[in-house]
Amino acid sequence: MDEQNRNLLMAFALSLMVLVAWMWMFPPPEPTPTETADVTELPIAPGGEAQSMAEAEQTDATEDLPRIEIDTPRLTGSINLRGGRIDELSLKDYRETVDPGADIVQLLKPEDDNEAFYALYGWRPGRDMSWDDVPGANTAWEQVEGTRLSPGAPVTLAWTNDDGLRFTQRFEIDENYMFSVTQGVENASNTTARMAPYGLISRHGEPSDLENFFISHEGFIEVADGRLNEDKYRAVRDFRVSERENTNARVTEVAENGWLGISDKYWMAMLIPQPGQPFSAVSRYIPSRDVYQTRADLPTLTVGPGESDQVQTMLFAGAKEWTVIRNYEREMGIDRFIDAIDWGWFFFLTKPIFATLYFINGIIGNMGWSIVTLTLLIKAVLLPLAWKSYVSMAKMKELQPDMLAIKERAGDDKQKMQQEMMKLYKEKKVNPAAGCLPILLQIPIFFSLYKVIFVTLELRHAPWFGVFNDLSAPDPTSIMNLFGLLPWAAPHPESILAMVFIGILPILLGVSMWLQMKLNPTPTEPIQQAVMTWMPWIFMFMLGWFASGLVLYWIANNVITFTQQYSIMAMNGSRPDLLGNIGVKKKKG
Repeated sequence: MDEQNRNLLMAFALSLMVLVAWMWMFPPPEPTPTETADVTELPIAPGGEAQSMAEAEQTDATEDLPRIEIDTPRLTGSINLRGGRIDELSLKDYRETVDPGADIVQLLKPEDDNEAFYALYGWRPGRDMSWDDVPGANTAWEQVEGTRLSPGAPVTLAWTNDDGLRFTQRFEIDENYMFSVTQGVENASNTTARMAPYGLISRHGEPSDLENFFISHEGFIEVADGRLNEDKYRAVRDFRVSERENTNARVTEVAENGWLGISDKYWMAMLIPQPGQPFSAVSRYIPSRDVYQTRADLPTLTVGPGESDQVQTMLFAGAKEWTVIRNYEREMGIDRFIDAIDWGWFFFLTKPIFATLYFINGIIGNMGWSIVTLTLLIKAVLLPLAWKSYVSMAKMKELQPDMLAIKERAGDDKQKMQQEMMKLYKEKKVNPAAGCLPILLQIPIFFSLYKVIFVTLELRHAPWFGVFNDLSAPDPTSIMNLFGLLPWAAPHPESILAMVFIGILPILLGVSMWLQMKLNPTPTEPIQQAVMTWMPWIFMFMLGWFASGLVLYWIANNVITFTQQYSIMAMNGSRPDLLGNIGVKKKKG
């Protein structure tokens, strides 16, 4: 086998390996049963040792306390007076499935749920104070202002210790997903008090709907003075044991700007100190309880007798909407907040591609047709390169008789055939590699668009037409339901049947890819011919489980490419004999 055949087979094999890896090497893991603890681990006191809330709080944690309702245009939930926890929060605008009657998405859940996920705020005692002197995870707060948390209607909680220190928590919320939490302390005692405020996000166990797919990030996110850190749950479990935290943890000192939290594919909860505020960013895992936590430790406050002080931080708890997050970044000065969306390695492509798609969708109002329009724009940008490529292909097609003659003359002498081929290319001024450049440029664009469709919230449950009601999901049609005409669902995307009984979009993809390849010069080698013949059909079956929005893009790209290539080749005097090339003989007049 000559070098050219080996390279072709190697490229084809690598392409198949990538696609197979996407389907089989990164399957979602089985849900891990989680333990629900009665108490929450707290940070250490300055100069002290790590201790649990069981040691720090003497309040009866089983006592039921009232809840404060949270009601905004986009959120519903409640604050638990036990610890002042924000532990019930649902998103009014999003449902679990495309079914109109499906439950709305619940983001935060209380500690007694199987998958607890909540935020709370507390204080670390100074050297001259004990854990009993500060409020924490199980403190019974008193509601002193407001009856319901909503935009323009704040709520204030208060708690006073035995020495006359009065602590307050004031919650405010905007019309989207941003909470403002002001932690205050008033010193009515005769001694100076020192304590440090913190904010905490806690998740008990990994979420059961964790996709654990390499193309999207789910887990911890942290920005520290312009540096972005992303850690999946398994990476946090592998953190080295910190002496300060007495568990698996990473502590990052942030000098000016930063934020941190836990992110799902489409939703997230983030602690955001005020821009310019130094703090310690703590990410940790507690193996004994299977609890993941992020924490923002603010500097110690020194409050003298008769004095008061306060500090304000923010909490984002909601959907990863591009416009909302971008506005928070711009208006509040939250450094790199837009990077809470997982743009990936090709961020320099994914960001402008999504921004363009979002703009087009704002005009058209249909994400499916917006993808088609975006494809037209991309092809228009690449048209100058495509023109050179297709002109080269037209010349190559004209050389087919000469190339066959060379092959016959050379026989089994591969070296002689290669030398004469190169001489022919030089005489006719043809570059056989010219057609590869547009394909190479398409690869990062393809992966970037796949990233956009897979991870951005705006594509979730985005309809196109008919049964295509979620462009982020695989094609809902199948041969088994006559491509959506029969009233039952297609095979589940993860089943083997789904790879065989594919939908209409993968079939159109295979046909469009096949027609496009028929415009290219026919390889002279039998192995190359076999590879090019079977490649469209292999891709058709292997890409059947991809997001339908991505398959739609590829179909549109193939159709536009076919139209461009056919037209350009015809304009350069090489009108393709398409029917003859497919194998259908034209009738003689």
